[in-house]
Amino acid sequence: MGREEQIVGERIRKLNEIKEQGIDAYPNKFDRTHTCDELQSEYAELENEARAKEKVSVAGRLMAKRDMGRISFGKIKDGSGTIQIILQEGEIDEDKKRFFKKYIDSGDFIGISGIIMRSKRGELSVLVSDIKMLSKSTLPLPEKWHGITNEEERYRKRYLDILMNDDVKDMFLKKNIYTQTIRNFLIEKGFIEVQTPLLETSAGGAAATPFATHHNALDLDVYLRISVGELWQKKLMVAGYDKTFEMGRIFRNEGMDMDHLQDYMSMEFYWAYANYEDGMKLVEEMYKKVAKEVLGTYEFETHGHKIDLNKKWEIYDYEKTIKKYTDVDIYKANATDIKNRLDELKIEYDADVDKWRLVDVLWKVARKKLSGPGFLTGQPVEVSPLAKRNPEDPKKVEQFQVIIAGSEVGNGYSELNDAFDQEERFKKQAEQKEAGDDESMEHDKGFVEALKYGMPPTCGFGVSERFFGYLMDKSLRECTLFPLMKPEDAKEKKSGKSRESKIAVAIINKDLKLEKWQEMNTIAHLNASFASRKGRQLLLQDQVETKDHKKINLNIQHAIMIKEASSNKDILKLIEMAEENGLDISVFTREMFNTSNDLQVISITKDKNIEDIECLGILIFGKKSVVEKLTEKFKLFE
Repeated sequence: MGREEQIVGERIRKLNEIKEQGIDAYPNKFDRTHTCDELQSEYAELENEARAKEKVSVAGRLMAKRDMGRISFGKIKDGSGTIQIILQEGEIDEDKKRFFKKYIDSGDFIGISGIIMRSKRGELSVLVSDIKMLSKSTLPLPEKWHGITNEEERYRKRYLDILMNDDVKDMFLKKNIYTQTIRNFLIEKGFIEVQTPLLETSAGGAAATPFATHHNALDLDVYLRISVGELWQKKLMVAGYDKTFEMGRIFRNEGMDMDHLQDYMSMEFYWAYANYEDGMKLVEEMYKKVAKEVLGTYEFETHGHKIDLNKKWEIYDYEKTIKKYTDVDIYKANATDIKNRLDELKIEYDADVDKWRLVDVLWKVARKKLSGPGFLTGQPVEVSPLAKRNPEDPKKVEQFQVIIAGSEVGNGYSELNDAFDQEERFKKQAEQKEAGDDESMEHDKGFVEALKYGMPPTCGFGVSERFFGYLMDKSLRECTLFPLMKPEDAKEKKSGKSRESKIAVAIINKDLKLEKWQEMNTIAHLNASFASRKGRQLLLQDQVETKDHKKINLNIQHAIMIKEASSNKDILKLIEMAEENGLDISVFTREMFNTSNDLQVISITKDKNIEDIECLGILIFGKKSVVEKLTEKFKLFE
């Protein structure tokens, strides 16, 4: 039996003995006169060895216990702070003192009554005359000085992390100040707080991949929102409200890294008769207010940058900043030019996206060079489908993004209120989505209809809790009370691979006697097809980050094996069995190898029966035990 098992067994024994004596170890109430912090404040002037006359009652978790025979010491902790307790012979009934020594352990919640005194060493204490068990702890607390050091365990048992680490507890108290400061600031400026739907029939208001679900009562496919009611709040501008804001959670089915989570808190406001320049002034004032309230200062260090929000904020022009740091003229360069420059800079990118997605990659390269604080302006209309065009330069929009420590920590613009311009941009976004861009917006006809009734000039702005993460110089996940975790029975092994027993097996048709480059080409296409279909669910998180804040893209969390088949017939049979078992299947055929024109592949394939299809290779993915059983007869690829 291990040490912890012994401790647990001993505590359960104590609990049973307490119950046998008719004592309730989990009562429903305790009347306190003070919190620990109130006692520390009220009796701050009490001198050493002096006693107060008043009797007090305080409650909390016993964090430490020390028995010295005739006198026992303890320290209790509540939500406000800590205070020492003293049990001394002659000051407390002997049975109560014996109960404390025999049955009460560190970690138990207790309520105590007594008088306030200050010890010889100057520590404010409660001299206990009565004690009551409030909640018996049967699991021991982590070691005081080490706490929980494993990051996953800290997130999974955040309640212990907060209990044992005052810095973590203080951070979440600051987060409450952060949200309340934003809310109070906007209310003082005349904004009204609204609530808009979390479930939507189309995912609008941002360029992001949504979570999809189904509404059973209405038999309707819906999405969790990806913005804080952007299109709804603009409809409220149509309705006649002048200033609205909403604070709430949004959900984006994308990767995890230092700055991104799948669900997080965000705020958006909309301000009628104002433009982006008005918004910049208001946002700068709000950010300064938040920093001062949360940190007590405008100056802080974060992500390797020294920031002073009280100095003059910079204005960064999108086109000029990219030109300065990447030497690319975004309006003269074509997609090939940009790809070549990204290759030179050794920056990864998706080769299948359009020019303006590539321009956005260039911007992210340049952005890392900017400490801020400042505003990015002059964004191209192609990268901002909801912003109003700049009348002085119609190829750009009236947008501003808050830049701090090389990151975007807020985004706003003069809202587009020309219904016909908006409809055309939605159509272009829909074309991009049809072409495979999951982050493009959908064509929201209801919103366009609302705009046709007329929406006043409006400034909109949004900021997520990423700003709080940058104030704390911590990741967004670290700043989340209870981040989403995989169930413990499916958590990752120390190797980083998933215990969720899935595997991908690619199988090459050796009967075709392909050249080595053709085999490698087949494997590459199978993996690309597989990844495009399964997407981000293959990743534990998008990136890992080094100590100096450099990011490295993370590999998929499942194993991939390569095997070989001796005939096309074997591969076709395997496809049939994989389909019967509900596995994911990718196939690379002779037609796909001969041409990259999908229309030709479709035309040729539809005139053939399955037995006439020559498979260069297949990849199957699913439950490990099933995949391994179906592929056990195939030998490893040589």
